[in-house]
Amino acid sequence: MKVPTLSALALSISAFSTVAQADPQSQDYIPLTLKGSSAQAQASGFIDGQSLSGSTRNWYARERAARAPLWKYYKSDGTRHPTHSRENWLQGTILNYSSGFTQGTVGFAVEAAGYNAIALQQSREAIAGPNNRTLTHSDGDPVGQWSKLGLGNIKARVSNTTLTLGRQSVDTPMIAYIGNRALPSSFQGAFLHSAEFDNLSLDLGTFDRVSPRTEQSLSKFRSEYGATGVETDRASTAGINYQPFKSLSTSLYATQVDDFWNQYYFGANHVLGDSAVLSLSTGLNYYKTVDAGSQKMGKIDNDTYSLSLGLTHQAHTLSASWQQVNGNEYFDYLHETNGIYLANSLLSDFNGPNEKSLQLSYVLNMAPYGVPGLKFNLYNARGWGIDGTHYRGTAYDVNGLNGETHYEWGIGTSYAVQSGPLRDTSIRATYTTHRASKAQGDGSLDEFRVVTTIPFNIL
Repeated sequence: MKVPTLSALALSISAFSTVAQADPQSQDYIPLTLKGSSAQAQASGFIDGQSLSGSTRNWYARERAARAPLWKYYKSDGTRHPTHSRENWLQGTILNYSSGFTQGTVGFAVEAAGYNAIALQQSREAIAGPNNRTLTHSDGDPVGQWSKLGLGNIKARVSNTTLTLGRQSVDTPMIAYIGNRALPSSFQGAFLHSAEFDNLSLDLGTFDRVSPRTEQSLSKFRSEYGATGVETDRASTAGINYQPFKSLSTSLYATQVDDFWNQYYFGANHVLGDSAVLSLSTGLNYYKTVDAGSQKMGKIDNDTYSLSLGLTHQAHTLSASWQQVNGNEYFDYLHETNGIYLANSLLSDFNGPNEKSLQLSYVLNMAPYGVPGLKFNLYNARGWGIDGTHYRGTAYDVNGLNGETHYEWGIGTSYAVQSGPLRDTSIRATYTTHRASKAQGDGSLDEFRVVTTIPFNIL
């Protein structure tokens, strides 16, 4: 598809959306005003405000390589053998304690969370480890049960501004915890979040280690797609989130990863119309990445963006998402983070050098039909034009990518309990198929995944 064709599609969807009866208030400008209340002024005290809660997650995934074998496993004699399938099944449990903030102008609080994982599938051949799903020893033998301190920090708060020091969960466009396994990742460092205005907040953070999803120790930062063994000691980020209209939210962030890159992000989301009749949601995500410092990742000059348009009518949402990489290397992000807010980041990230991709998706929300919490989704995404032949660095293995293509489709269903003692318990099942040309890095595979998460409160 050519870009002009996409532009025509966007214009036609925008024109069609004018038939929707929009709530005029949703387009009103929101003046920048200080909050009328202070979170710290309402602090109930270190003990009175404490809580003890958590969740337990049953995580199962079975993958099958559709063509050549994609994985290897260790036999007892130490030899490695190729396999066309792997199966990982775990039970991950989080127990989280949070104190309340002490009273006074400056309030202090602490947070600690213990993470525990049990490997329910313990066959070496089935797991095909080491991998980032089941923790194994170097010989591929699974660790049956393991625990670690997932979170451990102290907090200081003035008014509506909080400084957190220690191991913590962070969610920004470039440094964000990732929770798509039995346990989530977290980060060690300092993070300041200020929300003194009704419609504007500021973030400032610096981190020197990451706690991976399926490892017990802390690790240095490395990139998701770069050469193995290239690490850095620090990643720092600063950003602003601003909502100028009730219908429009924006974000602007900058991140420095020492001796890797400087990365800049802009995001905007807008909703027009009434979904009971017809509404149009628009999402834009843009990343600019340039090399920095000693250039451990080599020369980088990458502009990547995605634009998504979604029409919603009552229970039905139909979306189209265009994504494009302008650069001779992968669009890259930090490993063990969810720092990729691109519309076509799916089982594959569709982020090859100079890649273009288009996704069409459909979501059915069963709430209007009397079953709140139940949803179904279906999507198809295709990527083409992958070309790494002009890359002159050493950090990415892309020189053999010349006109590579791939496609992915998936179907899924999810249900969240709405009330009662199991409220917010969720179950999600997905089946995904990915097919790739010979040199495209993600390979051809099918995956079936079922994830059940049960939250609980003790105190």
